[in-house]
Amino acid sequence: MDDSILDTIKKMLGPDSAYDVFDTDMIIHINTALSILTQLGVGPTEGFRITGPDETWTDFIGSDIDLESIKSYVYLKVKMLFDPPSSSFVMKSMEETCKEIEWRLNVAVDEGKYRTAE
Repeated sequence: MDDSILDTIKKMLGPDSAYDVFDTDMIIHINTALSILTQLGVGPTEGFRITGPDETWTDFIGSDIDLESIKSYVYLKVKMLFDPPSSSFVMKSMEETCKEIEWRLNVAVDEGKYRTAE
């Protein structure tokens, strides 16, 4: 869970972590996804943003082991903004997956999970 948020998303999108040409674009889109998660009640109550490869998933969510859906959500949101699929069917599937993850996170937040600071 101490993996860099930026490096994780970059790896999922394809570029090597050393390739930093698109880092600014990815950081902006990652912060958009993190902002949405904060509005859903996930992460620190004061919000969270990354500025580079130093911020980790643990920084955002703490030691909660149920993190994988958050990683997928951030990836899908960044993918749709940074490198959207050419197929409308694939885009629709990604949007539906994001909606499902949002719903599941809402349920988890209602059960008292995911807030790392109050």
